Amino acid sequence: MGAKKIKYCEKNLKKLGTKPAYKAMKKLYPEMKQKKRECLGRCGLCSKKCFAMIGKKEVVSAPTAESLYLALLERIG
Repeated sequence: MGAKKIKYCEKNLKKLGTKPAYKAMKKLYPEMKQKKRECLGRCGLCSKKCFAMIGKKEVVSAPTAESLYLALLERIG
């Protein structure tokens, strides 16, 4: 597994509906650290796409929660 930690923006989870991707990743990888933070400082991206941060710098984004989930799986797999 390539990723050690995934961070999600609380505002993105609520506004753009990223929560299904978060829940699916938690279920599939319960041992991986996955955190929700109030803000990840990616406001331009956050208002347009579902996204998550892997580690400290890598951003994975997609237009829907389902496509974000698939992108995260591809990146981690």
